[in-house]
Amino acid sequence: MSSATIKIFLVHGDPKRLRTAELSNWTGKAVAGPRSEFEGVFSREESGGAGVYFLTGSDPESGKPAIYIGEAESIRDRIKAHLEKDFWNQIIFFISKDENLTKAHIRFLEGKLIDQARKSERAVVTNGQSSGARLPESHREDMEIFLEKINQLLPVLGVELLVPTATKAVTESEHKKLFCEIKGIKAEGHLTPNGFVVLKGSRAILIDRASSKNGLGQ
Repeated sequence: MSSATIKIFLVHGDPKRLRTAELSNWTGKAVAGPRSEFEGVFSREESGGAGVYFLTGSDPESGKPAIYIGEAESIRDRIKAHLEKDFWNQIIFFISKDENLTKAHIRFLEGKLIDQARKSERAVVTNGQSSGARLPESHREDMEIFLEKINQLLPVLGVELLVPTATKAVTESEHKKLFCEIKGIKAEGHLTPNGFVVLKGSRAILIDRASSKNGLGQ
């Protein structure tokens, strides 16, 4: 991703409450807030526009993170239909400040985002079916850029459910493999922006040794 300057506005001064986010030289805008403040979210002018939205929370059956991704020509009107869903506790939506998103555009974005969420395997995707739309080449390129900006802002707003667990290392130092070998048991991995990734083929001891409780790991 390209470097970017992010502007976040905390409407009430609290980073967990209603907030907006924008990127320099981008026509899009994000609005995020907790479910407890949905009336404040819907009262904003942006919520009447077309865009894509994310409802995040916990799956009641498994307890795992859950996400629903949708599109709407009026975010406000569509979200009201989701109030009967109990799993979500946060909403984030993205619109275009120049009101240039068509129905085909937002369906294209929705389809791409649903696919991302399913491939990342970080959350239960509650969408019943996939989506998407065919776009002319120039429009598709524009929406790929819009998609990149969404992916830049989502983690900043607290949603990492679309980020692959094992992202590629981004610096030379992160390409260096780290090894651990104790009494014939060997494992290797490397650092990524999202944590430490243990590589396929690594082995581990099933039962912790007593010394591991002291942090000795021997």
